[in-house]
Amino acid sequence: MALSNSSPNFVITGGAGFIGSNLTLALQEKFPDSRLTVIDDFRSGDFKNLAGYRGDFVAQNLATLDWHNQFGDEKFDAIFHLASITDTTLHDQFVQVHDNVESFRRILNFARPTKTRIIYASSAATYGPATEASTESNGAAPTNVYSFSKVIMDNIALREANQFPDWIIIGVRYFNVYGPREAHKDVPASMIYHLSKQMKAGQRPRIFKHGEQKRDFVYVKDAVDGSIRALDAQTSGIYNLGSGQARSFNELVDVLNKCLATNFQPDYIDNPHAHYQNFTEADLKKVRDALGYEPQFSLEKGVRDYMQWLYG
Repeated sequence: MALSNSSPNFVITGGAGFIGSNLTLALQEKFPDSRLTVIDDFRSGDFKNLAGYRGDFVAQNLATLDWHNQFGDEKFDAIFHLASITDTTLHDQFVQVHDNVESFRRILNFARPTKTRIIYASSAATYGPATEASTESNGAAPTNVYSFSKVIMDNIALREANQFPDWIIIGVRYFNVYGPREAHKDVPASMIYHLSKQMKAGQRPRIFKHGEQKRDFVYVKDAVDGSIRALDAQTSGIYNLGSGQARSFNELVDVLNKCLATNFQPDYIDNPHAHYQNFTEADLKKVRDALGYEPQFSLEKGVRDYMQWLYG
């Protein structure tokens, strides 16, 4: 761990959200003497996700937050920036791009004088429609305004990193993350969550025809592990965080049936989305080499762990 002390000072933006709360609690466990501050405006977070949290909490909108006014000259070991408007169905282009990009710009401006390490959430959505595993060197092809905002964040992160080689800025491209503490998201929660709810209620799981679409479903514990590994990165960069395996919706229903001891056939429905990612898969070579990231949860193992957490 490339940290100067065993009681590091971290900020986690979006720390009441799905991945953010899992990351916050994992940091608290890994660094018991750490000083943690979560910033969240509860737009897509919930205080219940932080049960057992022992740190500070700043309820602010990051697009308007004055970091110097809030924190003065306080020094941080790293800023984990996970906050964003995560609802990809929000199509107000101004709000989506303004809030996601300007929030990030304010963090960069605050961190630049001290060269504070920044680890921020990018997204697999930046790759757009793919037919094979996505590598970080692939060009961006955003199909919605959410992924466009993430592309702009990547662009300005790379620009800063090129200008200041001694400042480490890491982007992590999360693929299709699922797991504990996502239920509050409601509609944008993972299909694994929604399908399990349908099946628990005795309904056939509804998936798009004909279930051959494939996703890189990555368990949140792996996504968090990869994010924490970014504390050790020696240079700036952008990395995929996925399972490295595309699995079909039909396979997912099979896995859920096994874990829930049910036997439902899928209920195939028409796909209403014009720009739908029919395939996502993370190429993990770069993140393996640079950060030693190795996902621990196959779809079978991750879903089993999650169902136990959800339903006991």
